[in-house]
Amino acid sequence: MRSAAYAAAAIVVMLSCLSSGCVRRRMTVRTSPPGATVSIDNQLIGTSPAATSFVYYGTREIRVEKEGYRTETIRRKIKPPWYEWPVAEFVSETLWPGEIRDERIIDVELVPAVTESSDEVLGRAEHLRSQAIGGG
Repeated sequence: MRSAAYAAAAIVVMLSCLSSGCVRRRMTVRTSPPGATVSIDNQLIGTSPAATSFVYYGTREIRVEKEGYRTETIRRKIKPPWYEWPVAEFVSETLWPGEIRDERIIDVELVPAVTESSDEVLGRAEHLRSQAIGGG
């Protein structure tokens, strides 16, 4: 009788190992207009729309650059879903029979860069200089 219980336990353990699940995490950055260079946490991931997988949740720094547009640096907190909370994470990562996908999409609206004429910059510099001389 005891050997049957051990055999049953061994079968359950083997089935758990064979059917172990996993969580696939993917982050996609889309820009309007597309074609911007995208970096996440100072790692270049490509040209938008750009996607990369990730392992850990938390705050990410996303940098988007495109010629003729203002460079955008965004800090975005990526919160874990309920199945990644302690205890539930063990089930979703090891026992769940299949794959769970966690897809995150971040949309960024690019703003055209504003270039000032050299006359405007020099005028502002002269104004600041006169304020400094007059105030000091």
